[in-house]
Amino acid sequence: MSVMDYDEVYRSSRPPWQIGGPQPALAPVLDNEVRGPKVLDVGCGTGDLALSLARRGFEVTAVDISAVAIGQAREKAAAEGLTVHFDAQDATHLSLTDGPFNSIFDSGLLHSLQRVDQQHVDDYLSQLPGLAAPGAAVFVLAMSIESGEGWGLTEAFLHACFPAPTWTATTVEPITITAEPDGERLSLRGFLLRTTRA
Repeated sequence: MSVMDYDEVYRSSRPPWQIGGPQPALAPVLDNEVRGPKVLDVGCGTGDLALSLARRGFEVTAVDISAVAIGQAREKAAAEGLTVHFDAQDATHLSLTDGPFNSIFDSGLLHSLQRVDQQHVDDYLSQLPGLAAPGAAVFVLAMSIESGEGWGLTEAFLHACFPAPTWTATTVEPITITAEPDGERLSLRGFLLRTTRA
């Protein structure tokens, strides 16, 4: 999808990945594993994950390619009196001044870039080492190719995205991803990658 496509999706409907909060599979991460104080949410959509992190007291920067989604996220933050630095940016060409970050979240972005082409994936991943502070935690939630949707990532692909020695202690866990197309709640197969910046 192009920027205009995503803007139109957010303007005209509720996307299936917008479920009213962070993905349930991220609950243990949010409760026990986030390293702070600075957290980055890449591909934040309308900000549900970023706002959840801000409620926990982290200094959150959140970006999305859709200016419409970012506008909606800012409205949510203002309604709750929360401070999050939201910005409309292309994840393959990030320009961030708030880093380096102690935790980085990617909830559904990597598999979206992989649907476009490998160059988008490479451009995005090449920036992460510079955005992550030494010892930073990175969390990637992605759809599995076995979800039955005709696209998605494999465990091997995810491991290859975060090679040693730059990244250490990398694990990939099978999870369930929640989606709500047309108001119907679906449970789809996915993965949660955890890794640490060396």
